[in-house]
This record gives sequence, C-alpha cells and structure tokens, in this order.
Amino acid sequence: MMNRRRFMGATGTAFAALLCSGCSGREQLQKATQIASGYGPLVEDPNGLLDLPNGFSYRLLSSLGDAMRDGGSVPDKADGMGCLPRGADEIVLIRNHELTPQDESGGEISTGFGMVNGTFVPGGTTHVVLDAETLAVKDQFRSLGGTIRNCAGGVTPWGTWLSCEEAPVGPGHRYGKGLNKEHGWVFEVPANATGLVDAEPLVAMGRFNHEAACVDPDSGLVYQTEDRDDGVLYRFVPTIPGQLNAGGRLQAMQIAGIADSRNWSDASMLVGQRRAVSWIDLDEPEAPADDLRLRAQRAGATLIARGEGIHMGEEELYFCSTSGGTKRLGQIFRLIPGRNGAADEIELFFESTSEQQFNYGDNLVVAPNGHLIVCEDQYTDVVDNHLRGITPDGRAYALGRLRLQTEPAGACFSPDGKWMFVNAYSPTRTLAITGPWDRFMEA
Repeated sequence: MMNRRRFMGATGTAFAALLCSGCSGREQLQKATQIASGYGPLVEDPNGLLDLPNGFSYRLLSSLGDAMRDGGSVPDKADGMGCLPRGADEIVLIRNHELTPQDESGGEISTGFGMVNGTFVPGGTTHVVLDAETLAVKDQFRSLGGTIRNCAGGVTPWGTWLSCEEAPVGPGHRYGKGLNKEHGWVFEVPANATGLVDAEPLVAMGRFNHEAACVDPDSGLVYQTEDRDDGVLYRFVPTIPGQLNAGGRLQAMQIAGIADSRNWSDASMLVGQRRAVSWIDLDEPEAPADDLRLRAQRAGATLIARGEGIHMGEEELYFCSTSGGTKRLGQIFRLIPGRNGAADEIELFFESTSEQQFNYGDNLVVAPNGHLIVCEDQYTDVVDNHLRGITPDGRAYALGRLRLQTEPAGACFSPDGKWMFVNAYSPTRTLAITGPWDRFMEA
C-alpha cells in the first residue's frame, strides 16, 4: 500500500522522466493526461446507485430522512466530509450539509451561530459514528447549526473538522433575507462532540466564498480554497499552531511569473513545471465588502479558477481548480511547502483535456495506493458525474459512476485505508466503498 510520501516520490519521478526526455510543455501535457485502464470497466449497479469495477462493492450507511438520536432526521445536500478516529473502537464521519435558509433543516435546531427570522439557519454538520471494525452505525446527530452552505472543509491533525461556509452573505444579500449576522466563515467541530457544539467563527481565517481547507501537520499552517472564477489560494498562519481561535495572519499565494494560472487564454502554467511561491499578507480578513480576493490580486496574488477540493499529504498538498485549463474542464495543482528555509514550490500536476479524463473536479483525496481520487461536479443537460482516479504519472481513469442525477462529494478514507467514504449530494446518501485497491491495471 503506497503512502502519501511514496506518492510524492512517484509523482516527482514521473515528471522528472518527462523533463529529461526533452518534451516540450505541451507534449508533457499530452503525455501526462492520458487515460489509464484503472481497475477495469465499471459494472452496472442493479440498485441504480453507484457503478464500480468488478471486485469493488459499497454499503449504504446513511440516507436523507433517517432518524437521528437528537430527534431530528438526516438533512439533505451532504457535501464535504472527513473521517477521524474516535476512541479505541470507533471512527466518525463529520459530514457537511450545504443548506440555505430556504432549505429544510431535518428538525428543529436548538442552538447555533446565526438565525433567520427567529429560526436557526439549517446549514451545518452531522456526525455519523461507526464501529471501526464492522462499520455498523452506532450514532447520528447534528453537531453544528446556524450556518449557511457548509460546502467542504478538512480534518486537522488534532482531531477536528473545519467546516467552511460557501456564502459571504449577510442581511439583505442573496440567501440572506432575514439573517441576523454575516456569514462566510470557518467553524471547528471536534470528532468527540456528542451534540451541537458552540459555533465560533474563526474570523482571522477570513470571510470569503470558502470551499475547503487542509492543515500542514509539520507547521500548523492552514491552506484554504475559494470557489470563484477569480479566486485565490489562501494560507492562514496561526499565532499558536493547533489553536486557530487564537488568531493569526491571513495570506494569499503568488506564483513567480504567473498572474493567472487558469490557462483560459494563455497556457502559462505547464504540466510538471515547478515555480516558486511567495505569500502576501492581507489586511482586514473579516472583509465586510467581500473583497479579499480583489485586494489580494491588486497586491500580486495569482488567479485561481474555482479552487475547490484540497488535501494534505505528508509533504505536499493537492487542490482542484474546477473550471481551470484550456478546455475549462479542470486542473489539479500540487503545492510543496518549503522545509528548512527553502521556498515553497507549485506545479500544475494535471489538466483535463477531455470529459473522459474528468469534468469539473471538486473534492479530492489520496487513495491507499497513492492515486488521487477526484469527485466530479458538473451539472449540464445530462448530469453524469464520476469518481475519477489519477495515477502518480498523471493518467486518469474511471473508478465509479454515480447513477443519481447529482454529484459525489466528500471522498475520504478510514484510518486503516480499507474503506473509502463518499456522499451522494442530494438526496443525501453516505456510502462506504471497498475493494482491491492494490489491483491497479497499468495498461
């Protein structure tokens, strides 16, 4: 089973071979975005839920409307999700729900962060507590309430989930009619919660159209994506690593020589080409005018096209640019934080050139064999979203096909690497997938 450190090494070796061969950047792109065989053809699911390769299977763990311990029911629009250990024999899925004030809450919320017309806003998180061995559902309850459009987030090394609001709105704004507070924050939810937590916005981490977050366990730095066509990548430098509520500095990424990484009109970012990264300090992170990205760009920050899923490995992180690339089908960037005084570096790891590679990548995670698993998030006349795998040398393949007219979201792995968990966004379905992760077909 390949760990994240070996994945980084394999990725670097693959691209080093391309560079040494004398390929041009465009030839690198063509070679590094081919389609692999993966685990073989997908087998049609007789239950009409999720097609998987032969040898793989899934379990349905939780569904919209299921009764929860707190008297409510499982809400809709399950999006980002993290898996964390919880005691000696339990694991917990902390699941975002991207609900707006107009959506059903799944039951009365007794406390939370914000209200609309006297009622707590329905967005937030639910906990799904599982037996670590059998995956039996032992408990389900709401753990965060009063928030809006909790899209994605990320787990922390200290056993919490960062739940991100994709809604920098306030009274009088879209989604904001009747609101009593401004939204667009990050909230922290502990794995060991037993009910609704006190919802404290981490204001110093910025107010913007949040998507996802990940933490570098060595430094405690938090990286955050922004789901906007003209977004940037943010980095939060905590005053006290591991204590995000103690404040810190918010920064934006600047790629040396690259003002715009989107490759829409000028393919300035080439697959496999590394560039140095610096970070720009940002003032007024609470951004009442929702202008953080605009101020960052004026200061020199690099444009990112709809930054969404982000995942931290041992020495590198990956993030999706959903609509980036010359075909506007999506990009994946690889950021290597500098160690021992070295500068940070970034490379365009993957750029989709066809819908068969992937179409609008969103959440992503590293699989036990070191491949990236990407959740597609495209809504066209015919919604046909897949789980896509990406090999360390940049070849895409189909791992699964969601048969519902919605998106897969929140892919994450159990601590032992045996199970991958994923949501069907709406109606909410939370699945556990297992199979021969080491049986990859190279041809």
